[in-house]
Amino acid sequence: MRSKNDFKEKSTQVSNRGRATESGFTLIEATVALVIILVALLGVFISITYAISYNAGNKNRTKTLAVLQEQVERLRSAKFTPTQTDFPLRGTSSSGITQTITRDNMFYNITTIVDNDPSTTAIESETDKPDTSIKEIKITAVMADPSPGWQTAVPATVVLRRVRAN
Repeated sequence: MRSKNDFKEKSTQVSNRGRATESGFTLIEATVALVIILVALLGVFISITYAISYNAGNKNRTKTLAVLQEQVERLRSAKFTPTQTDFPLRGTSSSGITQTITRDNMFYNITTIVDNDPSTTAIESETDKPDTSIKEIKITAVMADPSPGWQTAVPATVVLRRVRAN
C-alpha cells in the first residue's frame, strides 16, 4: 500500500519535470521583440507624417491654381477691340506687374506680363508697339509664404494669347 509520502514524492517529481519542459520568453527575447515592433511603428508614423504634409501641399497648390484661374478669367473678360483696350491688357515691361492677393487668409503673389508683340523675343510694352492685333499674356501665381509641401514652392504659370476682336 502506498503511503502519503510516496504520493507527495511522486507529485513533486511530476511538477519538477513539467517545469523543466515548459518554455517561454526570456527578458532578452521580449526586449528584442519590443525593439523590432517600435522600429516598425516608427516607420509607419514617418509615412503618415509624410502623407499629411504631402496632402497639405496639394491643398495649397489647388488654392493657388484657383487664384490663378480667377486672374485668367479676369483678363479674358477684359476688352481688346479696335477702339478700346482695357487697362489690364496694356503692354507691360519684362518684369511685369506683381500684385498680392488674399484668399482664405493666405497671400498669393500674382505676376502678369503682357507682350504686345509675341513674335519677338523681347517684351513689347504699350509705348513700344501700341497698335497690335495680338497679345501674349503670361500669368504666374505663387504663395507669398510657402507652407508645407514642395508643391507650394513651384509657381503655377499660364500663357494665353488674345486676338483683337470686333
